[in-house]
Amino acid sequence: MKIATAPDNRHRTKQEFAYQTLRDAITRCELHPGERLVIDDLARRLHISAIPVREAIQMLQAEGLVVSVPHTGVTVAPVTSESIQDIFALLEGLETVASRLVAERARPDELDALAKLVEDMDDAVAQQRHTDWAQLNRQFHRLIGELPGLPMLAEMTERVLARWERIRRHFFSGVLVHRIDQAQEEHREIIAAMRVADLARVETAIRRHNRRAYAAYMAFLDSARVRGA
Repeated sequence: MKIATAPDNRHRTKQEFAYQTLRDAITRCELHPGERLVIDDLARRLHISAIPVREAIQMLQAEGLVVSVPHTGVTVAPVTSESIQDIFALLEGLETVASRLVAERARPDELDALAKLVEDMDDAVAQQRHTDWAQLNRQFHRLIGELPGLPMLAEMTERVLARWERIRRHFFSGVLVHRIDQAQEEHREIIAAMRVADLARVETAIRRHNRRAYAAYMAFLDSARVRGA
C-alpha cells in the first residue's frame, strides 16, 4: 500500500490527518477489503503515534469502512451485496432530486458542461482509456450534485460517490469496462431530458441509469459466488 509518510499541513490535527489518509486509501482500494489494520504498523507508516491512528480507526468504524472481526482484529470492511445496494439506493435518491433541480434551474452553459464531460468520456472510450473514463464519469455525477447549489446535497453526493469509488475500483475489469457503452447512452439520455426540462423523463433516465449499474454489479457478484462454489 502506498501511504503518506508525514502529516499534511492542511490537516489541523494528527487524528484528522490519519483519518483522511486511511479513508482515502480505503476508498481507492489501496487498503483492500478484508485487509487487516495493525495500529502500530500504520502509526509507523504515517510517522505519528498510535493514539491518533486508533481514534481515526474508530471514526472509520462508525462510517462502516472498517469492521472488528473476532480473533482477527480490525479489518477494512468487505464489499458485500448489502453495501452495494446501500450505495446505489442512496445515489439514486440523491441524483433523482439533484437532476430534477438541474432540469428546472440550470443555465444552458451548465448543461453544456455536463455534455462536454460526456464527449470527453466518448473520446476516452474510443481510445480505450477506461481509467480516464471512470474519473470523468465521477466528475459527471459530482457535477449533477453540485449544480443545484445546495451544499448538503453536494456534500452527500460526494460522500456516496467516494463509497462507490471503492466498489468501482474493486470490480473495475469485471463490471465497469463492460458497461461503458450502455452507460454513455444513458448519460446522453439524461442530458437530453434535462435540456427540455422534462422532469418525468429526467427521473426515469436517472433511475434507469442507477438500477442498470446496480444490476451489473450484483450480476457479477453472483457469478463470482458461483465460480467460487
